[in-house]
Amino acid sequence: MRLFSPDHLTPAPERILLVRLSAIGDVIHGLPALNALRDAFPRAFITWIVEGRSAELLEGHPALDQVVLLPRGWWRSLTQVRQLRRKLREYRFDTTVDLQCLTKSALVAWLSGAPRRLGAAGRNGRELSKWFNNVLTPVAARHVIEHYLGLLEPLGISSPQVRFDLPEREDEADFAAETLEDMGLALGKFVVLNPGAGWPSKLWPAERYGALAQQLARHHGLASLALWGGADELPLAERIVDSSGGHAVLAPATSLRQLAAVTRRAALFVGSDTGPMHLAVAVGVPTVSLHGVSRAEWCGAYGTNNVRLQAYYDDGSSRKRRTADNLAMRAITVDMVSRACSEALARSAGIVYSGARYARAVT
Repeated sequence: MRLFSPDHLTPAPERILLVRLSAIGDVIHGLPALNALRDAFPRAFITWIVEGRSAELLEGHPALDQVVLLPRGWWRSLTQVRQLRRKLREYRFDTTVDLQCLTKSALVAWLSGAPRRLGAAGRNGRELSKWFNNVLTPVAARHVIEHYLGLLEPLGISSPQVRFDLPEREDEADFAAETLEDMGLALGKFVVLNPGAGWPSKLWPAERYGALAQQLARHHGLASLALWGGADELPLAERIVDSSGGHAVLAPATSLRQLAAVTRRAALFVGSDTGPMHLAVAVGVPTVSLHGVSRAEWCGAYGTNNVRLQAYYDDGSSRKRRTADNLAMRAITVDMVSRACSEALARSAGIVYSGARYARAVT
């Protein structure tokens, strides 16, 4: 392995493998790096290797030539590892970019046979990734998106524009139009509320979303759409509707791309550190992200029109934070979120918000 030096930029790549296997939000965070690679190397053949539902978001992306989908648990099977090695080496990649920097992702980069394998130095190069990756960059970034972009410096890419460029198909636009009509929602006149989260410790109480819907209607004349992404989240969305005083409606079941299409047409998105929140940022909707066991500065809603809200950070190991109580989320009050919503709406309209400050809002 070798640390990257800016005095020794490597040759321009021709065949690039981008590795960010999961999860949905993290794959979305990697899209600006994909676009930066395409801008810098318009003739390169660029592949993204990914696991699970995240592949749905990558299909048809204008900066990608190919998506390779891996089954969950592939690395536990020696047969599947060998098959992956054989498949990847057929593409003759000369460069890999490991955004994830874990043993599993770095192993994929190494199996590809690419002679140049970019990854992170220092504590961001986790587990055995610094053994498999051989061009290591020490990145000092405040947000994960900027960290991913910093890994591209060995390719001569420095401070690129942050763009997501998620495409929308005609059938998705039709779905969004029909959904808004069925729900009685006007274009740009509703807020998307997302009560679900991958960890129980990231949940903000559903009844507070309902109270927020009432404040959004009273202060801004906005209706609310309560999202759900599975049988376990449906009761949360229903409780929002029940506690909203008639100002929230229940969203239909959606795919990720359909969710993106509906969210594009909203005035605002409110939710915790989840895939749908990052999806809202990617489609350009003003977003308020709520944080307890995740650091708002690192993985909150990216961009100047968005507001990241955290009463305090519930620190600890990944296992501890995953299984923790949602006490840090419950420390965020409805009034705090309501003021954050007013600020995000004002920013998107180019207005300087003059409301009272709230606890540790990070922008």
